[in-house]
Amino acid sequence: MRISRVTTTLAAGARVAVLLLLVAATVYAHDPGLSSTELRIEPDQIVVTLRFSPKDAAALVNNPLLYIEADGRRLTPVQTARVEEANDVRFTFAYANPGASNLRVESLGFDALPLGHRQYLAIYDGRGSLLRSQMLDTAHREVTVSVGAAHERISPWRFITLGIEHIWTGYDHIAFLFALLLVVSSFRAAVKTITAFTVAHSVTLALATFNIVSLSPKIVEPLIAVSIVYVGLENLFNHSFDKRWLLTFGFGLVHGLGFASALRDLGIGSNGVPAAIPLVSFNLGVEIGQIAIASLVLPLIWKLRERPVFVVRYVPACSLAVAAIGSYWLVERTFMH
Repeated sequence: MRISRVTTTLAAGARVAVLLLLVAATVYAHDPGLSSTELRIEPDQIVVTLRFSPKDAAALVNNPLLYIEADGRRLTPVQTARVEEANDVRFTFAYANPGASNLRVESLGFDALPLGHRQYLAIYDGRGSLLRSQMLDTAHREVTVSVGAAHERISPWRFITLGIEHIWTGYDHIAFLFALLLVVSSFRAAVKTITAFTVAHSVTLALATFNIVSLSPKIVEPLIAVSIVYVGLENLFNHSFDKRWLLTFGFGLVHGLGFASALRDLGIGSNGVPAAIPLVSFNLGVEIGQIAIASLVLPLIWKLRERPVFVVRYVPACSLAVAAIGSYWLVERTFMH
């Protein structure tokens, strides 16, 4: 009887795992990504810095990146540079400042990037004050700004939205959160688990954004996959989860470094780009996204846990599936990235 139950659980887990692996492969292949464009209007020149992840930069080889018009006349860069760093690739273009009253800026790299890629554009005047900020995408690639326009404040809502989108499209973070919630049996335990994860990733998100702590995505991304595998397997072999908030806190520190890569890709926290408002707003967006996921998943899990067959068969099956998809991401991120 025991062997039959294990066999049934393994079979169910295998079916779910195969489905999730197919989804995982598709999701990774269509990771939209983030990038940034920073334009500074100085007295004698206009300097533009574009930041891309190494993966996205590789897709942009021989592809034009930028088009700028000053009062209807196209500008040609007088100086260009490309700098590769551990976490990103920076392209810099310098133009002679013609003293125009209007600039039209168009990002040209979207056709070479995954569908859904977003690029944060920020335009500053010679004193470093923000004139205009805009999130660009395939359908909205250009911005026109008046050089003498009133200064704009950084919008918290843009980064709150970005944080929500990041957690909802961060399928590895969702898999980790799902595996944690799968064995939570009370509201108190759920609060402790989510709070521990929140506090931990908030700490490392802040430290990484301000460049106090820095780890390459080649290290962070596999570690996130390891956390998913570990939690999935622990669901199978552990029967007491009273201290799980400690484990959640530890892995939350790693996930925070993963969240930080989104702000880093936007240039936040470097080259004088203000970090406080984007950091707090982005983190708030991540929390809103997490709470939304938990509020949908937890009632369903608690309802299903009233059925003994769910606890005995389907919790192990889902945990096995999560471990399998985490293993796929671990192999992919370690050997195929």
